[in-house]
Amino acid sequence: MSEEIPTKSDFIRSRIDRDLAAGKNDGRVATRFPPEPNGYLHIGHSKAICTNFGIAKEYGGTCNLRFDDTNPEKEDQEFVDSIKEDIRWLGFDWDDREFFASDYFPKLYDYAVQLIKDGKAYVDSLTADQIREHRGTLTEPGKESPYRNRSVEENLDLFERMKNGEFPEGAHVLRAKIDMASPNMNMRDPAIYRIKRAHHHRTGDTWCIYPMYDYAHCLSDEAEAITHSLCSLEFEDHRPLYDWFLEQLSTPNRPQQIEFARLNLNYTVMSKRKLRTLVEGKHVSGWDDPRMPTLSGFRRKGYTPEAIRDFCDRIGLAKANSVVEFGMLEFCLREHLNKIAQRVMAVIDPVKLVITNYPENQEEELEADNNPEDPVAGKRLIPFSRELYIEREDFLEDAPKKYFRLTPGREVRLKHAYYVTCTGFVKDDSGKVTEVHCTYDPTTKGGWSDDARKVKGTIHWVSAAHALEAEVRLYDHLFSREDPEAGESFLHVINPNSLVIVPNAKLEPSLKCAQRGERFQFLRLGYFCADSKDHSPEKPVFNRSVGLKDSWAKEKAKS
Repeated sequence: MSEEIPTKSDFIRSRIDRDLAAGKNDGRVATRFPPEPNGYLHIGHSKAICTNFGIAKEYGGTCNLRFDDTNPEKEDQEFVDSIKEDIRWLGFDWDDREFFASDYFPKLYDYAVQLIKDGKAYVDSLTADQIREHRGTLTEPGKESPYRNRSVEENLDLFERMKNGEFPEGAHVLRAKIDMASPNMNMRDPAIYRIKRAHHHRTGDTWCIYPMYDYAHCLSDEAEAITHSLCSLEFEDHRPLYDWFLEQLSTPNRPQQIEFARLNLNYTVMSKRKLRTLVEGKHVSGWDDPRMPTLSGFRRKGYTPEAIRDFCDRIGLAKANSVVEFGMLEFCLREHLNKIAQRVMAVIDPVKLVITNYPENQEEELEADNNPEDPVAGKRLIPFSRELYIEREDFLEDAPKKYFRLTPGREVRLKHAYYVTCTGFVKDDSGKVTEVHCTYDPTTKGGWSDDARKVKGTIHWVSAAHALEAEVRLYDHLFSREDPEAGESFLHVINPNSLVIVPNAKLEPSLKCAQRGERFQFLRLGYFCADSKDHSPEKPVFNRSVGLKDSWAKEKAKS
């Protein structure tokens, strides 16, 4: 074991500390991250990834990646590949410890045969509906199946014939023989194996019976000599069954299951089934749609692995489920992007600004900081000319008292450039402003005045002659309700404005060199990234990652 002492403290680390002090597991700490390859990883999985890989690293132990691939109907190699990509992107690796539950199918079958021989399992021929009826309720005990007392010989014969493919799906299941009167529903003779005539992405058509998750999971942990099986809170009631299988089979390794609260975010659904519904129903463009809570979706939206790890660290480990505000995740992203993102200027809703006293054919280059938060980020030159684009909302014909941007007679600062004073404007036949006219003060180059006169407003701009046209995608919450699963179907509360596409935004020309996935702060607008799939020099596409306004942090400061 490493001599590095973990700096964090919580109930999981306290349990590990006690186990190590007692000499348990020969001083080893071995965890695992066990995703089912039936969908893409979502933000909730990031907590489990950080917990399992992070704790193993702190204690000088190991963390395996194991795919619990026991349901071939919903699993695919695409999901396996995406899961590995997401974990590596998040900053973790499993070295050569990549496993699959399907690696243990022969061993799991042998264990099931042993349970039958020991009188601890039987083949049940009830239908699925009949099994549910016999199971009982939370207040009433279940009823024993009429097939519960089949002989060992008959059970062995039927189970082998199940394996050999002699029966159709649903004809039989193998069940553990525990206690139909147990107050824990999971202990009422749970199914161990079911018949499934489905092609498996790794084993092909070798098997037509597949183990149930609860059975395969604990025995896969045992096979890998896992010491601490860390899982989310919904498995707490499954822990007695986890331990029962290990005890009945007298396995040499006894992993300890420990549960922690799962990560829930408001304005989000985490169910893989519901995420699959969004994808297959074309409500989103795919698993990596930036509105999806998948790690690939967050990555495409411009989130950083550092921000997500920081988010998981701030949440910590708890024993009770709760809902975390999405604003906290956005806060973590802003904190990181503020340090690393280059500042650039972009105009999303452009209106032309004409500086009437600037020479018509003159152009110049002005110096701008790349990132004032980064002392080594350096500077760049941006072109300036007589005609610029500014945001439409930065001009009002009839402005209220506390409006400090452009209006007739008002002087403002053009970021990195000059002071300008509005002298007039032009409207089209519909009454829409098409041009704003200003004069500039040539003594204020760089955006500063020698006479120290006060200018309250500063606006950004882009030179019209040099502007890069780009598609800008403005993302918002996919759901309009804080709890999408309360009340009517979550599909009924999809936010119709979750994606607004601006086809012809005007960007400063330095962004011609932007690479896919590269992140920027568009001054006064928010943080954006070049789309990882659709962006190209010929057709630039930028996604808004998060706005600049941090209402979450302000509310927390008040409280």
